[in-house]
Amino acid sequence: NRPERIENHNLTARQLEILRLIVRGKSTREIAGGLGLSIKTVEAHRSQIMKRLHIYDVAGLVLFCVRERIISLDD
Repeated sequence: NRPERIENHNLTARQLEILRLIVRGKSTREIAGGLGLSIKTVEAHRSQIMKRLHIYDVAGLVLFCVRERIISLDD
């Protein structure tokens, strides 16, 4: 049950999935291996996520995800 405002950021389902993994502290290599993607693909998704959100550090991404209820503090 995601709030509608998340949709306004134009993140794809895949980008949201990668964003959650980044916020949980997974490395690019771990994300790539877990999702069956290349490291370059994960890096491209991360770059696109940061551009769309105008957030360029992991701490900012974590704060954004908590505020937008993309993740909970218990995740």
